[in-house]
Order: sequence, then structure tokens, then C-alpha cells
Amino acid sequence: MSHGSAKLTPFSRGLLVERVAEGWPVARAAEMMGISRATAYKWIRRYREEGLPGLEDRISRPRRCPHALPPSAVRRILAARRQLGAGPHHLGPLLGHPRSTVYAVLRRHGLSRLGHLDRPTRVPLRYERSRPGELLHIDVKKLGRIPDGGGHRMLGRSTATRRAKGERRIGYDFLHACVDDHSRVAYVEVHPDERGETTSAFLLRVGAFFAERGVAIERVMTDNHFSYTRSVAFKEALATLGARHVLIPAYRPQVNGKVERFNRTLLTEWAGVGGWAGRRRGRSSSPSDPTPPRPRDRDTGSRAKRFPGTGTPG
Repeated sequence: MSHGSAKLTPFSRGLLVERVAEGWPVARAAEMMGISRATAYKWIRRYREEGLPGLEDRISRPRRCPHALPPSAVRRILAARRQLGAGPHHLGPLLGHPRSTVYAVLRRHGLSRLGHLDRPTRVPLRYERSRPGELLHIDVKKLGRIPDGGGHRMLGRSTATRRAKGERRIGYDFLHACVDDHSRVAYVEVHPDERGETTSAFLLRVGAFFAERGVAIERVMTDNHFSYTRSVAFKEALATLGARHVLIPAYRPQVNGKVERFNRTLLTEWAGVGGWAGRRRGRSSSPSDPTPPRPRDRDTGSRAKRFPGTGTPG
């Protein structure tokens, strides 16, 4: 495979072959490319045997590895990890393998962290509701507004970009986000505040969005912000939808982790794309514009296919 110090790339290999085909001596062509004659002859031979595909990079992994760990030994290591919950220092002597080998097996199979497993059952800590609308995760992300011409991240911190004394602050935008636990379909709106009236109106529009697709909302999970816990309007919106309010434990945002992770996705793939101009364009876009489908790590297809009446999240 090509690396940072590689003399040849597929393009330069083709150039080498072209020069030799035009009558250049192999030694002269190799000297011009900064490689040895043996390397030049290797690529010329591959081109004559395989054509242009022979000039592409090849994986360096050997075709066979007689000393590789047998599949049965790998299964024993994984089974012992789930049954005992022990690390490589304990499993290595117990199974008769070096601890580095045990760690490599656990890392390849995503079991290298005990914190990713439930201690009593050794089952990965992950849950998913069985149908759309059974549980919605709702949260608000606060983003500082960008001044005209760009902020300090684009222009740097200096006296020119510093806010003048007495100049009014431009405030914040609040991203109200909702993620369905089962299908991961997301609905987002941008508002100037996170008051109870705003969150309740947002929840009603979320309910209308799901109702148009034949999904009834059963539970709504939020944090303990006052706009959720002390707002009469938000409680009335829940009653209108016939949904039960589920509060996460105090100081445990990871319980609402699905929407928290979606907030991170918004920062990296929406708010952080295109700099100042991207944020200015994004603020004026409709909150119901469909977002493009994204690759999934654990699914063969998009989770949105589980959501009735839609092919992509909105």
C-alpha cells in the first residue's frame, strides 16, 4: 500500500511503464523516478502480466498465516470473557495464551472494555425499543450565534474581533432535537430560546410529524430542565399526545445518550460544515427538510426503513 514516503503511486507506475514502452532504458527510467532497477522491472513485469490492474496497490497481508490463532481458540477466549468478565492478565494464563494475544482478540471483537458490558450478565450495554414512537428522546443544544463577517474561530482572536464595550450581545440559537429510539428518525427545529412555551409547541409539532406517518407517541424522555419539569404548557402537550413523561436521573445525560449523540452529529455535520457561511445558510433552512441518509455502523441498511411512510429521516 502507498505511504507517505512511497516513491511510486499508481499514476507514477503508469508513467514508468509508458517511458519504457517509448524506448527509455529501464535503468534511466528508474533513475528519473528515484527507484532501483529491481523495483522498475517488478512493475514492468506486473504490467505485462496483468495490464493496468497490476499497477494498483495490493494489500500486504499474507495469503496464509500458519501461526494464526485457530477459530476454536478465538471462541474460547470470547466465551471466557463473557462468562468470567476477566481481563487479558487473568484469561491469558487460564487459557494458555499470551495476554497480548487475548487482548488482540478482544479488541477485534469489540470486547476490550469491561465498561461496555453489564457486570452481572456480561451482555453489551445497549437497548432499543421494539416499535417506532414507543420512546422519543428530546433535548436542546445551545449554540452561540455567529456575527456578520464571521467569528473568532474563522478570523482569530484579536482586538478587531472583540466585542466593543457597550455593544449588545448577539445571543444564542437553541436546537430542539427529537430522536425516535427504534428507528433513529430525527426531527429538529431552531428557536431563539428554550422556554416552556417553546418546548411544548415543539413537542406538539413532533407529534404531528409522527402522526402524519401513522406513529403514536407513547413516551417522551427528557432531562430535568425547568422547561420540561415545571412548564404547565409542556405537561399539557404531553396530555394532548397521550404520552408519558420519562425523566433521566440528575447529572446523567448518558441515559438520554441517543439524542445527545445526535447533537454531536449536528455539530460536526451541520453546524461545523462550511464555517460561517454554512451556519448562516443552515439557520435559514426549514427544520423539516429531509436530511441525507448516513451510513450505519451496526445495520446492513438505514434504520429509517423501520419507520412507516418514510425512507430517510426528516
